[in-house]
Amino acid sequence: MNVINKLKIFNDPIYGFISIPNAFIYDLIEHPYFQRLRRISQMGLSYLVYPGANHTRFHHALGCMHLMQKAIETLRFKDVTISVEEENALYIAIILHDIGHGPFSHAMERSIVEDVNHEAISLLFMNQLNIEFNRKLSLAIQIFKGDYHRKFMLQLISSQLDMDRMDYLKRDSFYTGVAEGNVNSERLIQMMNVVDDVLVIEEKGIYSVEKFLLSRRLMYWQAYLHKTSLVAELILTKVLKRAKELTLKGIHLPCSEPLMFFMQNKITLETFTPETLDLFSQLDDFDIIGALKAWQKHNDFILSTLSKMIINRDLLKIKLSSEKISLEELQSLKEKFASQNNISAIDASYFIYRGKIKNQAYSKEAEPIRILKKDKTIEDVVEASDQLNLKSLSKLVTKYYLCFPKQLI
Repeated sequence: MNVINKLKIFNDPIYGFISIPNAFIYDLIEHPYFQRLRRISQMGLSYLVYPGANHTRFHHALGCMHLMQKAIETLRFKDVTISVEEENALYIAIILHDIGHGPFSHAMERSIVEDVNHEAISLLFMNQLNIEFNRKLSLAIQIFKGDYHRKFMLQLISSQLDMDRMDYLKRDSFYTGVAEGNVNSERLIQMMNVVDDVLVIEEKGIYSVEKFLLSRRLMYWQAYLHKTSLVAELILTKVLKRAKELTLKGIHLPCSEPLMFFMQNKITLETFTPETLDLFSQLDDFDIIGALKAWQKHNDFILSTLSKMIINRDLLKIKLSSEKISLEELQSLKEKFASQNNISAIDASYFIYRGKIKNQAYSKEAEPIRILKKDKTIEDVVEASDQLNLKSLSKLVTKYYLCFPKQLI
């Protein structure tokens, strides 16, 4: 009988070689739920702006696991006790933290599964895997939910300075070519420590934290909230909403069975059964792209026009402003477009809409990034820093947008 070697090594362009820490993590990576992440892009439709941004959530999850290995190694070196069971739970929780993302992530959350966010779906996947793997994920779930008494473990997975952010900033910076996002994750991890079960950064690492927060702010403006990525995601949300609307009216649209199920049914957290979860696990970017290609030829003007926009990258115009877009300007554009295309003003709102985006690199309301001073006192990074820019990075910046067809310029 052949014994499979489960201690595999992945070659990663960011960190070099990533090793799988044990056989159980290998089994989780092999599971179809996790393999699906190979077919879900990390940055949604950002490849329409940055052609290299084709990396996947599979990539990202492995990167987070690698950073978690480094963090555990560093903390143990500094005499922080982490048992083998806790270590495994941290690997499980970090590798599965994004497993609930749907195709093109945030566009799905706002259209097809309207009332369920990806964190809630990640937890449903974890619970299901826990049943399949004979309760081996119980501690990981406890940490992920914030129910475990050692607070720093959740902070490593989800906080303002966690393995998730450290990997996606570095990885997204690499694949987009936006150099400003490149953070020194190695230095940040080396500076980590734990005091009273709370994660702290040693004072000499303060400049690395400042650089990390600045990189985060710049990546949001240059990549995640780039106006072309933003308008593409908004169009995709509108396409899916229109498709759902037509399906509920009894109009048949060509698409995959899992996608059809989510268009025919209103899904809430209460109705998210194991069968629903199984269908969700069959959804990926290819279902959506395949559907858009078919819908381009549909006789519904809204559905076909919006689908063509994404497939051919001929998007709506988007205008950003620091001032709120007036209702009068919005109405006037809608009326003009409606009369040009012989559609109603309600239908025109699929093409002309306004909204706002927010960027805040560091939130004072959330769990703070704590700096361990040389005199052993602990301070919020904003107070500990001598840089004025950290105070400005904790300020919420709001920009308003208006989307409309190019022919209305």
